[in-house]
Amino acid sequence: MSKAYPSNLSLVQYQLISDLIPEAKPGGRKREVDMWSVLNAIFYILREGVRWRCLRQPEAGTLPRDFPPWQTVYTYFRNWRIDGTWLMIHDQLRDWTRIEIERHPSPSEAIIDSQSVKSAAMVSQSVGFDAGKKLKGRKRFMSVDTLGLVLRVLVTAANVGEREGGKQVLKRVKQSDQKISRLTTIWVDGGFDGEPFMQWVMNFCRWIVQVVLRPEQTKGFILLKKRWVVERTNGYG
Repeated sequence: MSKAYPSNLSLVQYQLISDLIPEAKPGGRKREVDMWSVLNAIFYILREGVRWRCLRQPEAGTLPRDFPPWQTVYTYFRNWRIDGTWLMIHDQLRDWTRIEIERHPSPSEAIIDSQSVKSAAMVSQSVGFDAGKKLKGRKRFMSVDTLGLVLRVLVTAANVGEREGGKQVLKRVKQSDQKISRLTTIWVDGGFDGEPFMQWVMNFCRWIVQVVLRPEQTKGFILLKKRWVVERTNGYG
């Protein structure tokens, strides 16, 4: 077990999701690495923003050397991304959160939004220029329920338009239909407005789009109905 880093899962948190971790493949080598340590190593990487190779490397200086080998940790991270384990854990935790506060696991309403961010140096993914924000980088399309819990996220080049990105992220939400069987309404801002987009959502997803516009001639921050929820979630990112 690694030291007590701020990013570590507590024992209770680990036990909550431990049954969701895939078992070792039958017929293969016996799993010797501790899954709790693997998860803690992954969350350390994500929280601190260090390289995978910084785990247990002599040249890492004061960085952690008590996690499993970085190759092992990265392999689990990559495999769980490919086989859908991360998505399954995320959806289960969201469902449990909703149930805990006496909400139905499936939301009936969702909100989508986009956020453009400047790309870090040497980024390997495609980037684009967001003319509206005067920014070169990437754009994140996020869909959340009315509690602000994430449904699905899509990351694109910053030049992808709101309606096109909105369609793509809603396709991802629709593909998780067993988790959102009660969904009927999608709240958006003016960037997603337009008859073609609304008609597409109705035809493809069978959902209704509700547009929340910013009042004219208003300046500064203003709390918009439903919209503030996704903006708060974006702020956490």
